[in-house]
Amino acid sequence: MKKIFLIYPPSPVLNREDRCQQPTRDLIVIPPLPPTDLMYLAAIAEQEGYEAKIHDYSQGGNFAEDLRDYKPDYVLINAATPTLESDLQALKTAKDILPDVVTIAKGAAFLTLAKDVLINHDFMDIVILGEAEGTLKDILEGKDRKDILGIYYRDKDGVKYTGARPFIENLDELPFPARHLVDNNIYRRPDNNKVQAVIKVSRGCPHHCFFCLATPVSGAKVRRRSAENIIAEIRECVEKYNIRNFVFWSDIFNIDKEWTIDLCRKIIESGLKITWSANTRADTADFEMAQMMYKSGCRLVSIGVESGSQYMLEKMGKHITLDDVRRTVKVFKKAKIRIYNYFVIGLPWETEDTVEETIRFAIELDSDFISFYTATPLPGTRFYEYAKEHNLFDTETSFENAYFYPAVNTHTLSRDRIFELHKSAIKRFYLRPLYILKMLSRIRSLTEVKNYFIAGMGILLRK
Repeated sequence: MKKIFLIYPPSPVLNREDRCQQPTRDLIVIPPLPPTDLMYLAAIAEQEGYEAKIHDYSQGGNFAEDLRDYKPDYVLINAATPTLESDLQALKTAKDILPDVVTIAKGAAFLTLAKDVLINHDFMDIVILGEAEGTLKDILEGKDRKDILGIYYRDKDGVKYTGARPFIENLDELPFPARHLVDNNIYRRPDNNKVQAVIKVSRGCPHHCFFCLATPVSGAKVRRRSAENIIAEIRECVEKYNIRNFVFWSDIFNIDKEWTIDLCRKIIESGLKITWSANTRADTADFEMAQMMYKSGCRLVSIGVESGSQYMLEKMGKHITLDDVRRTVKVFKKAKIRIYNYFVIGLPWETEDTVEETIRFAIELDSDFISFYTATPLPGTRFYEYAKEHNLFDTETSFENAYFYPAVNTHTLSRDRIFELHKSAIKRFYLRPLYILKMLSRIRSLTEVKNYFIAGMGILLRK
């Protein structure tokens, strides 16, 4: 039986979902998430008769030793932009130890950088662009590489591109992630330390915001799994792995009210006692939907607010208003669902005044949690192309601290100044006495005391 080894490389802990690529060490309330993308690919490999092994080396382990022991025919990595060069070195290690192994990389960075990366790294054989499940299936079936859509590959004549692969229309056709190949106990909620799984409920986003990879990675058409298919996966998690806490991962969860309410109703009817969180836009929720979400187990929603400046929202193509945000926050508070708002500081048009508007708006909304990200023009976004065109990068630009330390200047603010404003925003929100009292009043266990203490110290000691 042939073997495939799928890994997160020995790099800092990141959320390696292509849309985000967040280093978790510098961010608040962002837990390490399981390698669900690799689990999907491993399930495909097992369907093709392969033996599959998954390892997340950001959580520890000896990659070289495991290679020698396992002796795979294929090694596949998820390469993230912030750690791209160090990630790729895992494939060099694989080639050094097993010269005949086929090395494969996937990741959002390759939307822009695939050809150059292959040219400059002769230990790489194949780069997958876009959704990888169908592409990997073709590779493992042994199809001629020139006939496999969605890859860059190397042959005797140089680096070749086979053309874009269409997105998967029916997500119900995918096998469930191969959770039996990972230690699920590693991946836990940051508040109560309970094991948490990711359920990918849909792919695609029609909005194509200036800074976001969702549309380039997953397309503009929203493709949703059926409620029955999602519940079958939840049931497997509950009955086989004793997992009852979930992140419903999507590029835009509740864009379709009918689908959202149908999913919630069927979760209730299933009798499965679970808790879950999801992302939501600020202009698609109403109280009926929020009530159904709560009744089916939703206890947290994340909202991409992005800015408290209407001018900035318009410049980034967000297509929401500040009043949309106010209404949505009010709706979820009324439904007793906790709220995690995201903001981004440092887009090209940012000024001291627009940052101040954002901080004040965050405090006005008074959500349970927030993240103030610094704007990061990841390759593949419109932001990346704009930053290059307008010379916002400087000689010290790096994606290593993505979303924490700024990667680019704005038209009026330096990277150092953006970073100072970012730190100030976090402290002004989280160190308010009334906020601290509110969160302390909700603590129900020693685990929560410990986790809130660690998060609080991280804010106080932030440099």
